[in-house]
Amino acid sequence: MSNTTLKGQHVAMLATDGFEQLELTEPKRLLEEAGAKVSVIAPETTQKPGEIRGWKMKEWGDSTRVDLKLGDAKLEQFDALVLPGGQMNPDKLRLEPEAIALIKAFGAAEKPIAAICHGPWTLIDAGLVKGKKMTSWPSLKTDLRNAGAHWEDSKVVIDGRLITSRKPDDIPAFVEALIDQLSGTHQHERRAA
Repeated sequence: MSNTTLKGQHVAMLATDGFEQLELTEPKRLLEEAGAKVSVIAPETTQKPGEIRGWKMKEWGDSTRVDLKLGDAKLEQFDALVLPGGQMNPDKLRLEPEAIALIKAFGAAEKPIAAICHGPWTLIDAGLVKGKKMTSWPSLKTDLRNAGAHWEDSKVVIDGRLITSRKPDDIPAFVEALIDQLSGTHQHERRAA
């Protein structure tokens, strides 16, 4: 992982019940190790107030503490946004107008957005994929192409301030790309196979 320090950087992780466990916990750990403050944000529609429950491959996983209710999250508090996958998580978030509004705000402000696995589904609803080079879990390929994205099967795809990856195995490259963006060492458009 990167030796770059992210001290003073604040990263939002937007998720709800059904997030793929490793796609939230591992990026959170790696970003914190790099010096960033990471806040988990969730809508109030979660099963248990103050917590969201992960999905671990084929069964329910562990719960994660929510640091901030979605309604209380403000764009100016954060330097970047991470959108974990899991099939249920982004599908539920797509139905939350506040979630889509926050994602749109990050896009309009040109702050880094990093989405992995099924996370890019929410980017479609936020209108942020047209003309962008992206990757995702393979089942989203047609959805992204239909929304105007240029989909490719790569570990990580960077298009401007948008970072996308396919699956848990890609997490090291995914987080490295976000660290590069936040530390200013990124190239605006880079692809790693």
